[in-house]
Amino acid sequence: MRRFLLRRVGQVIGTIFGVVTLIFFLQRLTGDPTYLLVPETATQADIEAMRAALGFDRPLIVQYLAFLKQIASFDLGRSVIQNVPVWDIIASRLPYTLQLAGGALLVACGLGIPVGIILALYRDHPASRLLASVVLAAQSMPTFWSGIILILIFAVTLGWLPPSSTGGIEHLIMPSIALGLLSMATFARITRTSLLDELSKEYVRTARSRGVPMGLLLRRHLARNASIPVITVAALEISNLLAGAVIVETVFAWPGLGQVTVQSILARDFLVVQGIVLLGAFVTVALNLAADLLYSAVDPRIRLDGSRR
Repeated sequence: MRRFLLRRVGQVIGTIFGVVTLIFFLQRLTGDPTYLLVPETATQADIEAMRAALGFDRPLIVQYLAFLKQIASFDLGRSVIQNVPVWDIIASRLPYTLQLAGGALLVACGLGIPVGIILALYRDHPASRLLASVVLAAQSMPTFWSGIILILIFAVTLGWLPPSSTGGIEHLIMPSIALGLLSMATFARITRTSLLDELSKEYVRTARSRGVPMGLLLRRHLARNASIPVITVAALEISNLLAGAVIVETVFAWPGLGQVTVQSILARDFLVVQGIVLLGAFVTVALNLAADLLYSAVDPRIRLDGSRR
């Protein structure tokens, strides 16, 4: 356990270091970032003053070491446009993104896993074929398209839900559905595949021949044994939900990190974009570490060193 944690922490540090380095040099591959921050009417003197104020006039290696020191002290800098710490901007918008991601995850897991179980247990039933078509349709629709369709139906035509912005729970329903549909299809497919693999094993056939009800078999054995791929997908899909929030928050005018990312890109406030990218990388790495730790808790046959008993 200890050796595994040390190895995984080392991998996490290496991954974060790689992301930080990649972000630093990608910004400079496009040229001098100063030109992204000044208005089009800026004079050469204004550009030079901005370059000196941001430290871009120093040698590249000096800038890189200063950047690493800044990130190591959890300092993401200040927004050039708003002149406030980037952490303050993230802290003010993060709760909205967490609400949206939580609602979307509820849609994805609450619908995807039961649908996947039905598709596996009743794969020859006509209703199962209908559900498979629904899953395929959900997987095929981009989030911006499903969001627009939801607004046209439930906000414009029926008037049941507000079309945008925040407020009560009714404001969260359509964005959560639009963001969670694609992940719902992924959960359904992975659950179906994993469960079908378990159903083909000898212990299931033996239990069924002895008259063990499928419901009891599902609760005691199948659900746990088939959950490992679902856990892996869950770690990835939560990251995808945070990334997909950029589009959905723009469509529904949801004031989360996705919307502020788009606004910062358009305003050329790259320090805010940089901070949000770093936060997303950290969350992705942390979720994958949590998934690794859950493997042995769900299935004791899996050891944390990667072997099976």
